[in-house]
Amino acid sequence: MSQEQIKFAYWVPNVSGGLVVSKIEQRTSWDIDYNRKLAQIAENAGFEYALSQIRFTAGYGAEYQHESVTFSHALLAATTRLKVIAAVLPGPWTPALLAKQIATIDHLTGGRVAVNVVSGWFKGEFTAIGEPWLEHDERYRRSEEFITALKGIWTTDNFTQRGDFYRFHNYTLRPKPLQQHPEIFQGGSSRAARDMAARVSDWYFTNGNTVEGIKAQVDDIKAKAAANNHTVKVGVNAFIIARDTEEEARAVLAEIIDKADPEAVNAFGDAARQAGKASPEGEGNWAKSSFEDLVQYNDGFKTNLIGTPQQIAERIVALKAVGVDLVLGGFLHFQEEVEYFGRKVLPLVRELEAQRLVDKAVA
Repeated sequence: MSQEQIKFAYWVPNVSGGLVVSKIEQRTSWDIDYNRKLAQIAENAGFEYALSQIRFTAGYGAEYQHESVTFSHALLAATTRLKVIAAVLPGPWTPALLAKQIATIDHLTGGRVAVNVVSGWFKGEFTAIGEPWLEHDERYRRSEEFITALKGIWTTDNFTQRGDFYRFHNYTLRPKPLQQHPEIFQGGSSRAARDMAARVSDWYFTNGNTVEGIKAQVDDIKAKAAANNHTVKVGVNAFIIARDTEEEARAVLAEIIDKADPEAVNAFGDAARQAGKASPEGEGNWAKSSFEDLVQYNDGFKTNLIGTPQQIAERIVALKAVGVDLVLGGFLHFQEEVEYFGRKVLPLVRELEAQRLVDKAVA
């Protein structure tokens, strides 16, 4: 188990509808005032990162969407330590534009911005905004060139790249970011996604899963990265329901699923499975997801961070033991629950981490 403390991030609700496809009451808002306060609560609670979402079209309740890079900058301006990860799509963004945007934000915020490169899975979104839709593995080839270009622009002068998707000729960006290069995250469960992470990404996000399922992914990615003389850290998605009793937490989960929007969940599931089948191995992020899993659209229930603070802390440390470096949390009522997590759960995680290190040293 790593001697570094496991890190925590939260999903920024810059998209309407919250983090579940359900008609349950959610005391969460997508507006900037709510999100500024949430970022400050999260920072004080011990969260290191926030991840802003990127959407261009409505889907499963997300009728309204704030643009991620701009919104991330606003949250950074409202905080002093929190890092904000802006999700972007190759296609709508070019490497030159994003490199310039992020370098500027990095200077304005003391080196606290990062990027999540989303290769894209929803064809309807690309079609709606007039962007070409590439085949599955081609999307990841483009993303890899995109990331290679970002790193090159941020770290070298007279950058040149002759790729299939992006070309640069002796380009020098000034000023470069304060960081050596802002951290680059990516997600995806396909073979192409994992192989890309093992070559070029700093962080790999996986959908929610059991400890055993996550261990298999972590082992695969870290072994391939080592073979490439590369290192990559792993973050896992989880929808966190922490309550004083397990019965309370399970009742919340049951209500979320009971009040799910079947039409929206099934439409999302159909689109997600279609995208997954386009991969050569015929699987994607949601290949084995049930209706109940899809109510939280990144399989967050599967990670099972649902119960008492002690139960959740123990499960988080079990994830760390199989190589997870970061937990990306979604919540029902973000402000109240992020504060509760920081006050009740996170201290227990730190205690368990410290005890495991002592036990290991004694052994």
